[in-house]
Amino acid sequence: EVQLVESGGGPVQAGGSLRLSCTASGFTFDNTDMGWYRQRPDFECELVSALEKDGNTYYPDSVKGRFTVSLDNVKNTMYLQMNNLKPEDTAVYYCAADSDCITRGHSGHWGQGTQVTVSS
Repeated sequence: EVQLVESGGGPVQAGGSLRLSCTASGFTFDNTDMGWYRQRPDFECELVSALEKDGNTYYPDSVKGRFTVSLDNVKNTMYLQMNNLKPEDTAVYYCAADSDCITRGHSGHWGQGTQVTVSS
């Protein structure tokens, strides 16, 4: 059974930091295209970080310079370091393997999500 388990969310004040974790079982991150996504109230699912198996990373302008994705291959865990958080970052954050917002529920795998709430 392929599983993704997320943790690290919670309440934080604007300007603060959080580190989200996503631990995988049933596969390894280093040969899988991975991504962090978020679902904000009244917004569609959106990509916040991509970590492809070829080593390339991608960040949209909304988080570039503030969010950083990384891997710990020993722990088989992917992290999202979130700095200088803003109220508009409030969302449920998900990690996903071999999937995206369009293919969610049809292919690949998603975690259960972790809530991040940023107060001003």
